[in-house]
Amino acid sequence: MLVPVLIPQLALILGRAGFTVHALWWIALPVLVVWLLGFVFTAGGGVGERQWYRW
Repeated sequence: MLVPVLIPQLALILGRAGFTVHALWWIALPVLVVWLLGFVFTAGGGVGERQWYRW
C-alpha cells in the first residue's frame, strides 16, 4: 500500500528537481557571459583605475 503512494511522489520530486536544474543552467549562462565581459572590458584599464568588483 505504501509503495504505490511513494513512487508517484518520488517521480514528482525528481521531475521538479530536473526542471529546477535546467532552469538554473539557463540563468547561469547569462551570468557567465556578463562575468566574462567584465574581465574583457576591464583588462585594458590602467594600474590605478578602479575595478568593477570590490575584492
